[in-house]
Amino acid sequence: MTTQATEPRLDLEQNLHFYRQMAKIRAFEEQVNELYKSAKMPGLAHLYVGEEGVAVGVCEALRRDDFITSTHRGHGHCLAKGASVNRMFAELLGKEPGYCRGKGGSMHIADPETGNLGANAIVGGSAGIATGAALSAKMRGSGQVAVCFFGDGALGQGLLYEAMNMAALWKLPVIYVCENNLYGEYTPCGETIAGEILARAKAFGIHAETVDGQDVQAVNATMKRLVERARRGEGPAFVECRTYRYYGHHVGDVNRDYRTREEEKEWMSTHDPLRTLAGRLKGLVDEGTFERIETDVKAEIDTGVQYALAAPYPDAKQVDEDVYA
Repeated sequence: MTTQATEPRLDLEQNLHFYRQMAKIRAFEEQVNELYKSAKMPGLAHLYVGEEGVAVGVCEALRRDDFITSTHRGHGHCLAKGASVNRMFAELLGKEPGYCRGKGGSMHIADPETGNLGANAIVGGSAGIATGAALSAKMRGSGQVAVCFFGDGALGQGLLYEAMNMAALWKLPVIYVCENNLYGEYTPCGETIAGEILARAKAFGIHAETVDGQDVQAVNATMKRLVERARRGEGPAFVECRTYRYYGHHVGDVNRDYRTREEEKEWMSTHDPLRTLAGRLKGLVDEGTFERIETDVKAEIDTGVQYALAAPYPDAKQVDEDVYA
């Protein structure tokens, strides 16, 4: 069963906040792409453009002290959980004020203050971390919930199933969020994933659902229900969010010969998370509302970029600091 929202389920202020958060993530990622193309950013980045409805819908259902673990395509998760645009850009540019003092880069941002236990460049690598955090929460009786974000490519990793098995046995408060953007790097998921995705979670007795990841309201409604379920001690859940990345696998993947332009156009024109939400709110706000939000977001992004460009690099003497065996 796929959950979809047919009308605004939350108050107008909350819906406009959803829109702003999605717009901020998109503007951030567009700027990351520009920084990469202008050779101001070292390394690669995996852009989240198109998938904003998942991160915002999920994280807006969480408390600040709830945990998330992220993926190599994790900028959207970090921002949706409350990360600073300034410190995010600083980290991507390898600067001292970044979340990992410029040493983590695009794929390893963490922000414990907002419950973000870190992005992970290892496919499926954060499943054990999220499950461990959920075990900790249960043992401490804190009422916290852990969310593990991962892509469809992680469905081929054994660690994910080992973690889900333990979560089911111990009824841990963890929710596994599969962002199925239909491609594992350059390969359609239909060529790598056998059977039904939800059946994999259900095999462990885990409650599993599919939701339209381009519909932030549907994602949020689903997650609110499952988060409360986890807090009540009813165990883990699995959510497949059907979504789509607008750019390539990473910023250097520009040709995308593995998928058609017709497919891309279809998703971008009829399944865009920002346009979908704006369309539902049409008539409830004045015509300049979304333009003002976009202007505010652009100013925040521009300030963040300038902050990061002006920030210092870490001292070379710090190379062996923050290294743990």
